[in-house]
Amino acid sequence: MFLKDIKLKNFRNYSSFEYEFKKKKTLFVGKNAQGKTNLLEAVYYLSSLSSNRIKKDSELIKFGEEACSISAEVLKNDIDVSLDILINPPKNKVLKVNSLKKNKSQEFLRVLRAVYFSSTDLMLLRGEPSFRRKWLDLAICQIYPAYYDKLAKYNKIRLQKSNFLSQYSLNSELLDTLNIQMSNAAANIIFLRIKFLAELEKIAKKMHSSVSSSEELSFEYEFELPLDLSLKEFSEKIYEKLSMLTDDEIRRQQCLFGPHRDDVAFYINGIDAKKYASQGQQRTLVLALKLAELEIIKEKTDQTPLLLLDDVLAELDDLRQNYLLKSISDDVQTIITSVDTLAFDKEFLSNVDVVKISNGSIIE
Repeated sequence: MFLKDIKLKNFRNYSSFEYEFKKKKTLFVGKNAQGKTNLLEAVYYLSSLSSNRIKKDSELIKFGEEACSISAEVLKNDIDVSLDILINPPKNKVLKVNSLKKNKSQEFLRVLRAVYFSSTDLMLLRGEPSFRRKWLDLAICQIYPAYYDKLAKYNKIRLQKSNFLSQYSLNSELLDTLNIQMSNAAANIIFLRIKFLAELEKIAKKMHSSVSSSEELSFEYEFELPLDLSLKEFSEKIYEKLSMLTDDEIRRQQCLFGPHRDDVAFYINGIDAKKYASQGQQRTLVLALKLAELEIIKEKTDQTPLLLLDDVLAELDDLRQNYLLKSISDDVQTIITSVDTLAFDKEFLSNVDVVKISNGSIIE
């Protein structure tokens, strides 16, 4: 898989931008707030239809404009595939593959896959549970494109239920129907989250031990029900739990149970890393997670995803910098941003396209 080019129009600080990728590794350098991160965000949006930097797609549109677009040419299995996204709120975004409109997100998401690693990811452990949920959901979408639509379906039902709970007069039969729908949708999400984490943990453990051989990494999906259930059992147990919470939900006028409230726990030698890990341990753990994401996508899809490194080397010490750079195999297309080239040795830079960015433009 190779991203051949990308075109942006009215995206973030880019009025118009085009770039053709020539090598497997590209380094965009420039001062802060020049658009380097925005460029990587656009690439990742092509692979996930989401970004951990935004809550609404409208935030991607350049100030003063009504719409924005992202276009790209991808070489996949020796075949050129074009991707186009038009974001024009309040209308739904328009997705096209080879100029053909796609109504299902999963048909678009099957083309390009990428792993995004930014300096903010290093705070994955210290951040709010919503940050870890979004990381998990975006990672799963790279392997199971249908998961994106499952999330959208669940969130739509949850919004309907939240609006219903805020009404003065409640119809118990309708509330029960919403609970049934919500249970089925929630079970699909939780089942895939648990499955993915178990598979990711096996790979991440090996990555983690390569940097810290004396420490053992483990994960746990934090959910109030037993985790060793079938999909059907999950749905039944979730429905039972929601039925028990009916009075509380009516009183508080909000959905109190489901995957929108779950979390992921990380342990180093059995100790909760969110509470007790040092800064160095946190960095090692997140580094292992991101490299494990890369490997699991290759394993599950038979495609080598892009690796997007957003100003992350400046936040790593020499040990972790070297491990990261040496872990990037030659077949992985890697796009990196940095304020300068000081963190990279001459050997690494010898086969890298170095591109200067200033105020949303390439400086020759």
